[in-house]
Amino acid sequence: MFVLQNSLILEILYKSLKKNIPESTKVYGALFNIKHKNPFKMEVLVDAWPDYQMVITRPQKQEMKDDQDHYTNTYQIFTKATDKLEEVLSCSQVINWEQTFQIQGCQEGLDEAVRKVATSKSVQVDYMKNMLLMPELSKKHKTSSNYNMELFEMHKVDDNNKKGNFSNMFLDTSHAGLINEHWAYGKNERSLKYIERCLQDFLGFGVLGPEGELVSWVVMEQSCELRMGYTIPKYRSQGKMSQVFHYLEKYLSQKEIPFYAHRAGYKEKHLKILKNVDFKICPCGWHQWKCTPKKYC
Repeated sequence: MFVLQNSLILEILYKSLKKNIPESTKVYGALFNIKHKNPFKMEVLVDAWPDYQMVITRPQKQEMKDDQDHYTNTYQIFTKATDKLEEVLSCSQVINWEQTFQIQGCQEGLDEAVRKVATSKSVQVDYMKNMLLMPELSKKHKTSSNYNMELFEMHKVDDNNKKGNFSNMFLDTSHAGLINEHWAYGKNERSLKYIERCLQDFLGFGVLGPEGELVSWVVMEQSCELRMGYTIPKYRSQGKMSQVFHYLEKYLSQKEIPFYAHRAGYKEKHLKILKNVDFKICPCGWHQWKCTPKKYC
């Protein structure tokens, strides 16, 4: 594996990855941010060029200075050759198995290789599989993928952002503490720093309540995924998260910024929060492996 740096080659790779969405969604989103000022200081590795079979995006080495910061130490992977993945993952020049880190991807076929290498390295693996949700956008955003997707049945919500004294706003780092407090995967100092960085470099959007308090929100991360979504219990079942996604869809589509999301299950309450935007369930799924060396367990 070697690092691609030439901007023209990165653009060619970006267009190529688009043809492999939804499986390439994670690296595609990360590469978008790398091409646009690269705020998280990430890099792209391939096994060959131009006939690549594997792409990995990761932070540059100097960014992964905290061995226990799995929020920053995150690798996004797409491969056309799962039979070669074990060999690639085993290489210490590609993955630093001495750290706690995450591997993220949209291919179920990654699981066997990740677990085999983790076992050989005496590393604990915590695996999550969730629904990958992709928006149904205009033709210029659609991909040529032949994979069948199940279209959600969405319902319209009131478009009046002032109704009931509620208003919309873009978020900043001052909101990081509240978001961290309510993020299921957060609630610690490392996650707080990560959220602050996401809010500094990427898009965060929310709804303010009658007293000016933040009541519902979503934050974008380094691979263009909309995450950390939450609505204060008092304001649930009122369409607030739908309001957030409604305005995000308009804004991101206009800016031609890719976006997607994941959900943990097929429960109706999880689907309703996306009801104002046509999202599809991608059969490839959303996958994450948190890898922790025994010394940090």
